[in-house]
Amino acid sequence: MRRMIGLKLATGVLAFSIGLPAIAATLVQTVAAVKPSIVGVGTQMQTRSPAIVFSGTGFVVGDGLSVITNAHVVPNQLDGAKLEQIGIVVPDGASVRFRAAQLVGLDREHDLAHLRIQGTPLPALKLGDASMAAEGQALAFTGFPLGMVLGLFPATHRALLAAITPVMQPSLSARRLDARAVTQLQRTPFSIYQLDGTAYPGNSGSPLYDPDTGQVLAVINMVFVKGLKESAITAPSGITYAIPVRHVKELLAR
Repeated sequence: MRRMIGLKLATGVLAFSIGLPAIAATLVQTVAAVKPSIVGVGTQMQTRSPAIVFSGTGFVVGDGLSVITNAHVVPNQLDGAKLEQIGIVVPDGASVRFRAAQLVGLDREHDLAHLRIQGTPLPALKLGDASMAAEGQALAFTGFPLGMVLGLFPATHRALLAAITPVMQPSLSARRLDARAVTQLQRTPFSIYQLDGTAYPGNSGSPLYDPDTGQVLAVINMVFVKGLKESAITAPSGITYAIPVRHVKELLAR
């Protein structure tokens, strides 16, 4: 009997040990597949130093010529007199390549933007479904934390879907409400994903995806949502938020 129990325990430990590398290998493979679709978003002006200014992260979808990012990453206006252009920044070894883009869709309510580039299509990520996301689920996101300060090398972070919460809740005190918060309260409420992973301002616009399939479930947001959810907090909380993918699909369908 003892030998049988020992054999069962040993078999269980062996199966568990074998399973761990398989899980790790899945994420390794997924990250390798995701990285070619991750781009920087910014502007270029040849008379400026530096010529390229990084604003945030974006990711390629659809036919390989569409890029999704946060609306707050896109500048409100460009200096046309000095030929300033909006576009994407593609890592190219130790250097970067700039590809001009056109803003074709903007959803300020959900802080999303749709850019179109020309030329050779880039590898595109598949968009998942909102029903695939559940609290307690393990996820990952890839982008450029702190942007060009660390260099445009896509970095991946794990994240647990801690909660699905409203983007905005009434404040306990009217004095804590600013004009933007009041405007948001008057709009149709929508849910966002609260994550326990650590993201940085450069991660704005990064895809949040299933580590097994690479399908995008949301878009990391480090400014817009945090300003609504944590306006009463004087110190950063370290919490990360993301906009569900259904709003990306709605923007692409316009």
